[in-house]
Amino acid sequence: MEYATLNTGAKMPLEGFGVFQIPDAAECEQVTYNAIKTGYRLIDTAAAYQNEEAVGKAVARAIADGLTTREELFITTKVWVLDQKTEDTAYQAVKTSLAKLNLPYADLILLHQPMGDYFAAYRGIEKAYRDGLTKAIGVANFYPGVLTNFCETVEIKPAVNQVELHPFFAQEKAVENMKAYGVVPQAWGPLAEGKHGIFTDPELTAIGKKYGKSAAQVVLRWNAQRGVSIIPKSVHEERMKRNFDIWDFSLTEEEMTKVAAKDLGHSEIVNHDDPMFVKYCVGAATNF
Repeated sequence: MEYATLNTGAKMPLEGFGVFQIPDAAECEQVTYNAIKTGYRLIDTAAAYQNEEAVGKAVARAIADGLTTREELFITTKVWVLDQKTEDTAYQAVKTSLAKLNLPYADLILLHQPMGDYFAAYRGIEKAYRDGLTKAIGVANFYPGVLTNFCETVEIKPAVNQVELHPFFAQEKAVENMKAYGVVPQAWGPLAEGKHGIFTDPELTAIGKKYGKSAAQVVLRWNAQRGVSIIPKSVHEERMKRNFDIWDFSLTEEEMTKVAAKDLGHSEIVNHDDPMFVKYCVGAATNF
């Protein structure tokens, strides 16, 4: 495993396991346990995923079974928009998440969206950091203009910005902007949620063949090699293992460029500028 050093000095694994869209508690607990057994040490959840309790149970079980220790794990969760109202609502949301996780502290707390009063909410997670409830704080889905204004304004710069990053939405300038502020980029949807024929793409497959790897492994390695943390998700143990098996090869500069050339310049998963999406997140609309 390779690691990113956060602006707090904390070490974060460059690859982790995400539990988005695993709402069933029993399934989430088992797949999280399987991920830890496979070797993942970064586990990414969120209040909005409604599975923090399941993740907490998996973590406790893995520690009890001797698979890992709490110190070896890096647990991330996120404050949802409806708690991004005041400093206190965000701070209390952190405490609620820790209670559900059954942990005294998290390794990283993120604001989930740049919505609501996210400046006030960030002060809440700054307080959580100062109080020892988390080892680092950051944001998610903060795109370049918003992130720049944010970093120029807040007292503690975010350690991480988790956004959509994959070959079809490479966001090279956004990544450069994050790094300029000392913010580690982290990719949600690093496999493009299976879109664009990513698993059978001829060029990605050809690159993978050279190393005995799949197109998916090439894509994950590409992001990691440009300093982007990745959190792929799978409920299948064999795929978890394959996604984790990317640390024994490196892409050439030419191959890195070839993968990046697939960039479409926009997301085809979610448009964060869509007013209806924003209304849905802030609770002003029931459908998106």
